[in-house]
Amino acid sequence: MTISVLIVDDQALVRTGFRFMLQSTPDLVVAGEAADGRQAVAQARALRPDVVLMDVRMPTMDGIEATRRIVAETTSRVLILTTFDLDEYAFEGLGAGASGFLLKDTPPAALYDAVRAVADGDAVLTPRITRDLVTRFAAQSVAPRPRPAEGLPIDGLAADDLAALTPREQDVFRSIAAGLSNAEIAASLFLTEATVKTHITRLLAKLHLRDRVQVVIYACERGLV
Repeated sequence: MTISVLIVDDQALVRTGFRFMLQSTPDLVVAGEAADGRQAVAQARALRPDVVLMDVRMPTMDGIEATRRIVAETTSRVLILTTFDLDEYAFEGLGAGASGFLLKDTPPAALYDAVRAVADGDAVLTPRITRDLVTRFAAQSVAPRPRPAEGLPIDGLAADDLAALTPREQDVFRSIAAGLSNAEIAASLFLTEATVKTHITRLLAKLHLRDRVQVVIYACERGLV
């Protein structure tokens, strides 16, 4: 199965570099390019790529607004392109619906893995970035809802949607919110990675969330982290 990719960056040299890397592997296909956010939205609507590599700082329409529109209007998943993994705009991109970060100097092998992971429904976030995301949302972007009682565990919360999770799904939920990778979750809960992925798929469906980025945001919104 091939994965189609739309490359969005206002610098032609950057787009050429990503195109060169992506074209070197048979399962990744460059569907098109865009030099600003408006072009990106139009191309995403027309081409329906599996993954969009999205720069943030661009003329006409920035990558944040373009990400918001693409996620709302298509099934494409967005990877934010950034020079630094603590870029303020990149964190806004996650809030707009992006599935993770990708540094512009990412080595080819990591680029391929990131695109495949996002196309497969996963998110590309390191544990440190996830923790930073939690901190930023909790401190700046979100007003957490009051807890029913201080220190009450997730399975004791009154939220009906969280109550729909099985105990093991709640364990996985906690682990994602804490910034653990699938491998780390598997090790801490004595599960296989395949089983962890199954639990994640089920809890995402029950909570009506798209990926683990939204799990972190969801947890912040409800004061669970």
